[in-house]
Amino acid sequence: MSKSLRDFHDVELAAQAAGGGRREYGELVRRHGSAVRGLLRRMGAAPSLADDVAQDAFLQGFQRCSEFRGQGTFAGWIKKIAARLYLKRVAKEARYVAEVEADQAEVVVDRGGLMDLDEALKALNETERMCVSLCHGAGMSHPEIAAALNLPLGTVKSHVKRGLDKLRARLSPAQGDGRSVHVG
Repeated sequence: MSKSLRDFHDVELAAQAAGGGRREYGELVRRHGSAVRGLLRRMGAAPSLADDVAQDAFLQGFQRCSEFRGQGTFAGWIKKIAARLYLKRVAKEARYVAEVEADQAEVVVDRGGLMDLDEALKALNETERMCVSLCHGAGMSHPEIAAALNLPLGTVKSHVKRGLDKLRARLSPAQGDGRSVHVG
């Protein structure tokens, strides 16, 4: 009785994909595609752009699958590829998402009082949103983010801290209803 692809660990699938295993790589795409697209949308990509960049990231990931050594998760590895591709595309096209002033944005509360993180992220300025998304969404280190965004390391650290502080403030319970939200 042979194992189903769903029974294999990501590291095993990546090793098979590195040897040309398209079905195994397809399983990795199935497992992690929505998380990659979600990260890109949180970074500011429109849904169609997030789909395009995610597809490019998975194509590049397939070509570079032999570079994945199992240090860290496959999801983290492919998210870093996607984040870097998105940053390159934004820089190349010089098309940035409009900034939303923090004091003008409203947090959308739905699904039984749950707060929408995506809406709260829109309240951050573009650089803060990128830094927070790359740090906590793609798992990139502050030095990696500094290199990717061509910003000084201290500036990246400030943007991450300031962005997280703003998110905590926006997502904290407004009515003192006892709920707490942990960000970061």
